[in-house]
Amino acid sequence: MLDLQHLRTLREFTVRGTVTAVADVLGYSPSAVSQQLAALEREAGVPLLRRSGRRLLLTPAGQELAGSAGEILGLVEHAQARLRSGDEAPGGTVRLAVFQSAALALLPTALPRLARSAPRVRVEVTQSEPAQALEDTWARDFDLVVAEEYPHHSAPHYPGLTRVTLVQDEIALAAPIGWGASLEHHHERAWVMEPRGTASRHFAEQVCRIAGFEPDVRYETADLQAQLALVGAGLAVALIPGLMWPSAPPGVARIPVGGTMTRSVFAAFRDTSQADAGIRATLAALTDAAREVAAR
Repeated sequence: MLDLQHLRTLREFTVRGTVTAVADVLGYSPSAVSQQLAALEREAGVPLLRRSGRRLLLTPAGQELAGSAGEILGLVEHAQARLRSGDEAPGGTVRLAVFQSAALALLPTALPRLARSAPRVRVEVTQSEPAQALEDTWARDFDLVVAEEYPHHSAPHYPGLTRVTLVQDEIALAAPIGWGASLEHHHERAWVMEPRGTASRHFAEQVCRIAGFEPDVRYETADLQAQLALVGAGLAVALIPGLMWPSAPPGVARIPVGGTMTRSVFAAFRDTSQADAGIRATLAALTDAAREVAAR
């Protein structure tokens, strides 16, 4: 008989790639992870892992069993969700991953609403960058993720994850009042953008280049509140999504920019967990909060 925990360890190994990474995720020591993988080999009766230099790799049999492990764990998750859905009221713990601006804009409305509609649901929130959070949700580290997708920058797609759009978030230019009423007026200004390698940074640079200039990026921060503070202090301009505008300081002008200037904010969850009443209640609260924020 194959042990379910050992199967989960094997699947985590296929996702994480190293015993150390699996140990970090599962909260075990590396030696405990190695022991679980060795025990699974004994249960399976065939070699599942092989050495290649200092690396540990899956054998063909290990790859086959890892694929089956994902299916088995999905069936177990689905069965657990069906059992919980039969309760009189939604309950349990929902592990939610969310990026900064969505957390600031949606959670103050969504979580009180959820507390009223489903008081037995406990939500554990972790701020995480969307691309990593999507992978972690697929890998079962989270139950639900709120992520973003910029124009012409598709967020990663993982098999077995369902997406639900929460809001189409309009992006506008944030500039100190009096600095100019169009993007082209700011070709010689200092800019603040997110760090290199992020979708939002690439998007912002492309918007400027299409307008005919290379932005002078003097400030880098992933904190959009810090970006707005720099704009409010008269130090820079920035492209800011709509969810952040309620927290803009006085003296900041919101300047529409032509073209496709909306990012998609969406929720994603595993197909096998969609029957879970707690996840459905949390998703409903997020959806209602997004509608309310969009209306404002």
